[in-house]
Amino acid sequence: MAALTAPTKTSRLTMQTVEIASDTTALRSLDWDRDRFDIEFGLQNGTTYNSYIIKGEQTALIDTSHAKFRQLYMDTLAGQIDPAQIDYLVISHTEPDHSGLVKDVLALAPQATVVGTKVAMQFLENLIHEPFTQKIVKNGDQIDLGNGHILQFVMAPNLHWPDTMLTFDFKTSILYTCDVFGMHYCDEHTYDEDLNKIAPDYRFYYDCLMGPNARSVLAAMKRMDELPPLDTVATGHGPLLRYNLKEMTENYRTWSQAQTKGETMVAVFYVSDYGYSDRLSQVLARGIAKTGVGVEMIDLKATDMQELRELVEKSAALVIGVPPASLASAQTALGAIFAAAHEKQYIGLFESFGGEDQSIDLLNNRFKDLGLIPAFPMIRVREAPSESTYQLCDEAGTDLGQILTRKQTIQHMKSLDVDMDKALGRIAGGLYIITAKKGDISSAMLASWVSQVSFKPLGISIAVAKDRAIESFMHVGDTFVLNVLEEGNYSKIMQHFLKRFAPGADRFEGIKNYPAQNGSPILADALAFIECEVVSRMECSDHWIVYATAEAGRVSDPDALPAAHRRKVGNHY
Repeated sequence: MAALTAPTKTSRLTMQTVEIASDTTALRSLDWDRDRFDIEFGLQNGTTYNSYIIKGEQTALIDTSHAKFRQLYMDTLAGQIDPAQIDYLVISHTEPDHSGLVKDVLALAPQATVVGTKVAMQFLENLIHEPFTQKIVKNGDQIDLGNGHILQFVMAPNLHWPDTMLTFDFKTSILYTCDVFGMHYCDEHTYDEDLNKIAPDYRFYYDCLMGPNARSVLAAMKRMDELPPLDTVATGHGPLLRYNLKEMTENYRTWSQAQTKGETMVAVFYVSDYGYSDRLSQVLARGIAKTGVGVEMIDLKATDMQELRELVEKSAALVIGVPPASLASAQTALGAIFAAAHEKQYIGLFESFGGEDQSIDLLNNRFKDLGLIPAFPMIRVREAPSESTYQLCDEAGTDLGQILTRKQTIQHMKSLDVDMDKALGRIAGGLYIITAKKGDISSAMLASWVSQVSFKPLGISIAVAKDRAIESFMHVGDTFVLNVLEEGNYSKIMQHFLKRFAPGADRFEGIKNYPAQNGSPILADALAFIECEVVSRMECSDHWIVYATAEAGRVSDPDALPAAHRRKVGNHY
């Protein structure tokens, strides 16, 4: 049975302890109200940070928690075990939400051996600044805790941190995965009983954090295939996977295979623990991946030079987060990039806001001299990134992906059967502007694939291309406004929203609008508007079909007619 503490008056931070298998306890730090995590624009359901105790003849603690849980976590841990009995502290990866209390645990358990990858130990030394006993492990290495609890380690670099590893317990058939297969979802249920309830958050998490590393996902899953059948996946965030384990893990394989099927590749370089390099690079990579272009993310601080050169040579574009000038390993990696880069490649540069950034202008001039083509305007970060900064990065990545896929798109359009193409074009639609706002950022899109699809409740469907900027604003729980354009009075507004906007540009500049009850812009010149809330999404090749309920609406002129959109062909809008 799970034990759940009562929330405090000042914050909704609670701890849950539950026996998940023989001699195995989960310590789940429940962060009920967290509404932002790294690059995800607004979590709908909070998050959790999961830690685990395994007791054999020896005892292992897998991961810790976020520093905000310091007192709650340490009290809960002490209530489960005397820290002096901890023999091993296994570090799945060193991102602060999982390793934020490593120093606190070691203060009470100085005898514990810290287990992790070589890169993890390097990061921890910089984090702890005190000597500690360590054991570096490689793929396939094992530790025998006794009583059948044999832990085997599976390397999973770049998911989504360069030092990530998974841990398998042969006695319980539990795989401890940290970020992998996780989700930002917080409720009292320990496991994944209700798939429909958690599926949108699971996919959103994959798209944000794992999709840009799809090749690394497939490499890790290939190693996982060598393990015995799994009973449970013990994640670092959200519910543990047991009831729908096979389906949810195989989703990763399916989604990642779809992400890697294209031949076009972009290499994204960052420094994992420097400034905001990791977060900004992840958003840029996600924007690129939305267009169907493959992405490979590389930490300039920890990479093999030969592999780096080979990747640069085969990539159509390079995206680089400016590293600190004093970091020797990053400067060596940059030198290898300069040596391998070639003409006609695209280059995108962004600052990391780490305090010691190398000059972005000097880097830009070096690549310009080599004949590389700017992929997007240099992204200069002068303060801690805001939602607007992340939106700028997402749109810059998407623009780059669209540039690289333009030739393929044209070839596909030409390859369609002419008669079928013309027949599809006879399917008429309307003309609408979708508008949405989250926090301080907003977006808009001209749409024609819109239809009412239900009476109870009143609901509509909208087809949104995966590479549209507004796609990030239309996840389950998000709200938006459907603005209906008027026949004979839509040319100016349609042309405005048809034009190509620069990354981060204000799509509403010069357009009269006012806020709806849900905060999204209502266009003053629209014939009608409908306020909507997203209920579900269905993936359809290059589009998402978004189903939303109508919450409110009004018509400005009851006698006017809505605009109709008639195409001649079916291979583009």
